[in-house]
Amino acid sequence: MSHPLISYRDATPADGAVLGGIARATFIDTFGTLYRLEDMATFLKQGSDEAYAAELADADISVRFALTGGTPIGFCKVSSLKLPAPDPAPGAMELRQLYIYKPWQGLGIADVLTEWAKDTARARGASEIWLSVFTENPRARRFYARHGFEEVAPYHFMVGDQADEDILCRARL
Repeated sequence: MSHPLISYRDATPADGAVLGGIARATFIDTFGTLYRLEDMATFLKQGSDEAYAAELADADISVRFALTGGTPIGFCKVSSLKLPAPDPAPGAMELRQLYIYKPWQGLGIADVLTEWAKDTARARGASEIWLSVFTENPRARRFYARHGFEEVAPYHFMVGDQADEDILCRARL
């Protein structure tokens, strides 16, 4: 259950700058010390406001914001499967991003957004949903395991020229 002061809404194509801002800020806050500046800059450039606006205009991509006082403080993004998952079920979906600003972590927001992602995948007829998680993020790994995601295979997540060791995870719906 989420915090009573948190509300949720679906993103629209006009939210590209908001989505991009949250994605970049939370990525830097969580992982910024792990990369060379050049690699981080290359990665962040791929997530420009314009790129996020284009994603929000794509009917395949759904994004749900968490808000407090009307201000977005986190989001979850789902789409059809893009990850190189081994032997995925037909119509599998992907939880592509789940980011929440640190001051609001631990309030149940991630639980609500993860269940939204799973419900969205079910509504699209998917029997499973995939994601990738950084091997050196034990908190996230425990969180996803609690939500039924099983670790399946290694995956290299690129940040500029640096390949991070991620794990592909699957939850059956």
